[in-house]
Amino acid sequence: DPGVLSGVLEGHGDAVWGLAFNPAGDRLASCSADGTVRIWDPRREDGACLSTYDAQSEHGVPTSVTFSATQPGHAVAAFRTGAAVLYDVEAARPVLALEARSGGGGSQVNQVVSHPSQPLTITASDDRGIRFLDNRTGKVVHSMVAHLDAVTCLAVDPNGVFLMSGSHDCSLRLWHLAHKTCVQELTAHRKKHEEAVHAVAFHPSRALSASAGADALAKVFV
Repeated sequence: DPGVLSGVLEGHGDAVWGLAFNPAGDRLASCSADGTVRIWDPRREDGACLSTYDAQSEHGVPTSVTFSATQPGHAVAAFRTGAAVLYDVEAARPVLALEARSGGGGSQVNQVVSHPSQPLTITASDDRGIRFLDNRTGKVVHSMVAHLDAVTCLAVDPNGVFLMSGSHDCSLRLWHLAHKTCVQELTAHRKKHEEAVHAVAFHPSRALSASAGADALAKVFV
């Protein structure tokens, strides 16, 4: 609908897997099956792509991207190979490879989010795990088996108290961020083609959360 569409950002050569705004809202990061992470000025149409980070040769195809909440000049991209890379947005170069898994080796990271008040990156992986990675050292500071199947999505509540995760085991789990404990579990979606929950989100100002699943349903929870 041209009455709704305000602009199109052209540049990626394949499917776009992830999008994230920085805290100020004047930069948009995207990652694509074409193997690149791009930084955009969403207010421009001409020359909107400010930088391109081609990570495929080193890390594979990126699956998710987020800006660091504590250092807006940094973004984190996660990859099918299990890698997670902190990089400088302005210079479009990697700063630090985050240790996605103790002992090396990794399974696909499906989503990466930033802790709202600490220099931590949180990842959701195909191996059922959620990991907390230190942006300063690159080390895993906490790792937990969070679900019975692949963890597909994460969301942090606006106050930074809770983390919500979704999985192909059909459940949503609410975690206390400080204690790393599960405080609530909901069965939210039915499996379809061996997939279930694909996305979770918190409302920015109200006590609402939502999920979307392979069963073609979107649900809102009070």
